[in-house]
Amino acid sequence: MDDLERAIIVSFDESGGVDSVLKSQAIGFCLQIKEAPTICRLCVEKLRFCQIVQVQFWCLQTLHEAIRVKYASISSGEKEFIRKSVFSIACYDEEGGGVLAGPAFIKNKLAQVIVTLIYFEYPLIWSSVFVDFLAHLSKGGVVIDMFCRVLNALDDELISLDYPRSNEEVAVAAQVKDAMRQQCVPQIVRACYDVVSMYRNSDSEICATVLDTLRRYISWIDIGLIANDVFLPFLFELMLFDGISEQFRGAAAGCVLAVVSKRMDPQSKLSLLKNVQISRVFGLVSDDSDSELASRVASLLTGYAVEVLECSKRLTEDTKQTSFELLDEVLPSVFYVMQNCEVDTAFSIVQFFSGYVSAMKSLSPLTEKRLYHVSQILEVIRSQIRYDPMYRDNLDTLDKIGREEEDRMMEYRKDFFVLLRNIGRVAPDITQAFIRNSLDAAVTSSGGNIEEVEAALSLLYALGESLSDETIRSGRGLLSDLVPMLLASRFACHSNRVVALVYLDTITRYAKFVQEYTQYIPMLLAAFLDERGIHHPNINVSRRASYLFMRVVKSLKSNLVPFIETILQSLQDTVAQFTNVDYTSKALSGAEDGSHIFEAIGILIGMEDVPLERQSGYLSSLLIPLCHQVEDLLLNSKILTMEEAPGKIATIQQVIMAINALSKGFSERLVTASRPGIGLMFKRTLDVLLQILVVYPKIEPLRSKVMSFIHRMVDTLGASVFPYLPKALEQLLAEIEPKEMASFLLLLNQIICKFNNLAHDVLEELFPAITGRIFSIIPREAITSGPGANTEEIREIQELQQTLYTFLYDIATHDLSSVFLSPKSRHYLDQLMQLLLDTACNHKDILVRKACVQIFIRLIKDWCSRPHEEKVPGFQKFMIEGFATNCCLYSVLDRSFEFRDANTLILFGEIVLAQKIMYEKFGDDFLLNFLSKGFMTTHCPQHLVEQYCQKLQGSDIKSLKSSYRSLIENLRHQQNGSLVFR
Repeated sequence: MDDLERAIIVSFDESGGVDSVLKSQAIGFCLQIKEAPTICRLCVEKLRFCQIVQVQFWCLQTLHEAIRVKYASISSGEKEFIRKSVFSIACYDEEGGGVLAGPAFIKNKLAQVIVTLIYFEYPLIWSSVFVDFLAHLSKGGVVIDMFCRVLNALDDELISLDYPRSNEEVAVAAQVKDAMRQQCVPQIVRACYDVVSMYRNSDSEICATVLDTLRRYISWIDIGLIANDVFLPFLFELMLFDGISEQFRGAAAGCVLAVVSKRMDPQSKLSLLKNVQISRVFGLVSDDSDSELASRVASLLTGYAVEVLECSKRLTEDTKQTSFELLDEVLPSVFYVMQNCEVDTAFSIVQFFSGYVSAMKSLSPLTEKRLYHVSQILEVIRSQIRYDPMYRDNLDTLDKIGREEEDRMMEYRKDFFVLLRNIGRVAPDITQAFIRNSLDAAVTSSGGNIEEVEAALSLLYALGESLSDETIRSGRGLLSDLVPMLLASRFACHSNRVVALVYLDTITRYAKFVQEYTQYIPMLLAAFLDERGIHHPNINVSRRASYLFMRVVKSLKSNLVPFIETILQSLQDTVAQFTNVDYTSKALSGAEDGSHIFEAIGILIGMEDVPLERQSGYLSSLLIPLCHQVEDLLLNSKILTMEEAPGKIATIQQVIMAINALSKGFSERLVTASRPGIGLMFKRTLDVLLQILVVYPKIEPLRSKVMSFIHRMVDTLGASVFPYLPKALEQLLAEIEPKEMASFLLLLNQIICKFNNLAHDVLEELFPAITGRIFSIIPREAITSGPGANTEEIREIQELQQTLYTFLYDIATHDLSSVFLSPKSRHYLDQLMQLLLDTACNHKDILVRKACVQIFIRLIKDWCSRPHEEKVPGFQKFMIEGFATNCCLYSVLDRSFEFRDANTLILFGEIVLAQKIMYEKFGDDFLLNFLSKGFMTTHCPQHLVEQYCQKLQGSDIKSLKSSYRSLIENLRHQQNGSLVFR
């Protein structure tokens, strides 16, 4: 062993037993040797005589790199030496036999070296490479195997379109294929046939290798070389002969698949597909569906079916019938494959069947055979959407694995449900009958297979998405049988979470059926109210049932009035349990927190169809215990933190949520006009809940829930809520945290939009404190983007800013701008105006900028009601010198003001309107200042200034907008770049 061999062995060592310094030295030595001018001869010499695998690999890798990177600089004599040497080794000459006796990765590396030479030298320099190789195949399996590796490497490295290629590689590949077609492809195909014929009984492995290699080339060689009276029957003979290995037979199936997948004109393709006589291999998939052969034949059958279907799309109407006959022949085996075999991942079940169903639309009416095929497709859909039983417990408890599987199946099922709905349109009766039979089988199953039941219900649910409300209401088709069967169903596995949930979703989807068939209302209610729904042992199912029941109550409303007593009696324990500490402590999703049951009750008892006496009784029986519960918890309590009294706080939260949800069923008209006694009950309740702010002023979750209830009462009680607002808002504001401020402003926005200028006194009292608090929170400098700018605190500030602009906009546009001018608020006026101006000029959100411009427009109208009359000293000057110049001119001149954006164009329209109003209110003061301090500093052409003045003094706002845009674009062009403005 010489120094190079030792260095190579050390450099490849991964055992950890070699000193790191020594390994580094070895690697450096190898790299140094690679740069030697005689490196290629050295590598060839080592390959001829050295049996060490690491050395062989290093030499082949070095040769490959040298040819690939330095080919142009290698002398012609050296190239010829390399070519003859590696070819001699590949053909098992005596001196290079050690390489072909080595492991597969060494032989693959040798093939890669030869392919690199082919890349540069075939067909112009080394034109005989393939023909020369064929002459050596008689040496036996070792050379045949090496030849196959070269052809496989050529496909991988150059020809196959499965990998991205450069333009140069595409051109070389085309050149190689053209030359091979002219020179040697027929000989290669003949050699493959001869080798397989010769070795079929003695070496199945080499035969399988040859056929797998041939399969790669069928897509671009003359199809007649394979699809003829000799080779194609031979391939079928091999597939059907059980005296050879499955790998060998499967390789033959792969070749036939490549034949049927060959691209060609539709008429020729149809003839080919017909001549294949695919029915000969139908029986192979049923022998052993888990075998390698069955998998390969399954891929052949599905691939054949896809090709027939694709071919039919390009045929004329006269010849389509033949393709459909071929499809009819192969489909039963395809159905079997899909339900019993491992299907090739390249085959899309949904895509194939969607294409088939689409083709069926043109074949009306469907024959009995095709209707049967449709039912089989439905069977495949059902089998594909079934959960794997191995996840049964995970899905029931919904642990991490169960959640992942549920998410995966939800995504996986989407396309299958689309296919189901398409079938429902093509063959509605077959579809509904199939689902009915599936459901019937699930109901009558003694064991109640969870996955079968869930799949049947999911099919019925998915079908409902394609049915109109009218179809469901009228019970067309088989729905008149299906829905009653569904409502009456009690599955043995109903306690399982996934079954219970899909059952509830499904009866909700079909609930409109009982609007016409009211005799089934008791069955619908029972399904929700018994252990299948709200009384289900799984709390997740129970709360989901509460939410869905609320939706059903909303849609049925007056139909349920006769059943109110029954419903309330059934829900007594649920209502009582809702505010139980143990119940509140269970971790569940916020969206379905259980309060929906109170919303459902509120909708039921809040209808005017319910007599007043009964309505009052129902409501008081709910509100009084809830209020007493709050009063008991508040009585003699000290101020608590979350750590000290989580139970009490959680219970109070639940009570507020319950009352809040309950109130949603009562309209403002009912509680204030037609039945004020009901309104009085809610006022008393509000009185009780406002005490929470006194006892627990700093507990944020409670403050949030009380604020939410005030929102609710503003909508429900209308103007009669006013006496409660000053004290409530004052208490909320007194202890408010920065992150609560946005929510508080939203409440004020609701009050402003609901009551307009009636809210003036409340707002005037609160505005100074609100403004001072906000200005202490939001920074004076703009929040920069970039690293560290996406923290929770910054997001809260940005949300507060957005809400503030909406708040100011609502004040200005609801005749409340005088609030800004109250004695206590005047202190903040300059700061407020400057904030609005900066935002109108620079905010990244165009819609926020538009809102600020609109605020200024409204303030001009309110504070400058008559020309040359100034209600607010300094305001006119601020608008002319600050707003007009900076917002109306400089901000628009900036290149970031993009006229191609729709929202920016709307903002531009508001800016033009502001100029028009300023001229109307301020007259020449505005015009002269705008011209001198605006246009003149930008060197605006005189004719454009004159045109602007003319349009401004006219009455056509559209013409003014067009003129001003032309002026801005001219200035931008003139200055040839963005201006920087202060």
